[in-house]
Amino acid sequence: MTAKPFASSADLADKTETLEVLADGVYALTAEGDPNVGAIEGADFVVCIEARATPVAAADWLATLRQHTDKPIRYLVLSHYHAVRTLGASAFQADAIIAHEQTRHLIAERGRQDWESELARMPRLFREPASIPGLTWPDLTFTDRLSIPLGADRGELVLAYCGRGHTAGDIVAWLPEQRIMFAGDLVESRAALYTGDAFHRDWATTTLDQVAGFGAEALVGGRGPVARGASAVTAAIAQTREFLAVLQAEVSAVHAAGGTRQEAFAAAHAALAPGYGGWPIFEHCLPFNVARLWDELDGIDWPRIWTAERDREVWAELQG
Repeated sequence: MTAKPFASSADLADKTETLEVLADGVYALTAEGDPNVGAIEGADFVVCIEARATPVAAADWLATLRQHTDKPIRYLVLSHYHAVRTLGASAFQADAIIAHEQTRHLIAERGRQDWESELARMPRLFREPASIPGLTWPDLTFTDRLSIPLGADRGELVLAYCGRGHTAGDIVAWLPEQRIMFAGDLVESRAALYTGDAFHRDWATTTLDQVAGFGAEALVGGRGPVARGASAVTAAIAQTREFLAVLQAEVSAVHAAGGTRQEAFAAAHAALAPGYGGWPIFEHCLPFNVARLWDELDGIDWPRIWTAERDREVWAELQG
């Protein structure tokens, strides 16, 4: 059997980007399963959501956004610490970068290792990596909620922590008047989940309960198409919850029976592939998902740091 190419290292084809206007001054850019980004216009400023992996990649997104608004970027919101979401931040020249306090902690603890890990896993996303000036550091952090008045009749943008999930520090960006949510990687819409730094039990239960409780009528997940309409939002949250539930059930059964990680991976793959196998980054993510969940079942609450070396070891064991 031929070994599968490492992670997304062989995914080198350009993706078609689609700009969607979700409401007056509310934008989302999707790209066939690549990380989604967004922007929200205030009365005299812009809030951008996510930063992309490099300043060069971010500049392309900003060129598209500038076709719709020339307002200055006051805030850049980072949903969590992963490199593909943060390292392009310098291109925005925002007055302030905002993230959860745990995201700042995770950048300090493992930001450099995560940068090297994700660059090797997803090289296509890191266009001109030499343009990255260094780690991205938030200027403003919060614990529970932070509200940004948008001015005029645009209402407010609420940044909220819903609990441990995809990472320890994920936040959502919520527009109450428009009922639009940018959920980061806490919710995926027709895209597989990455759970290599996750807290599976919390995410699948109380955290997604909190996300669902907002009652969004449009939701931009971390990857995949925008969920439009309450029923589509409900379906995206349910899909995310189901993926987590199946993954936990299969890996937990093998772990409880005294099996191996290889057996757990095979069981999870067999159970998830029929429904999710054709979706973006499924094969890439699953070995790292199983490794993290196995650690949780062994009693390791705080995720171990992924390094480029550890990535290759896990891949060789489970997917190679």
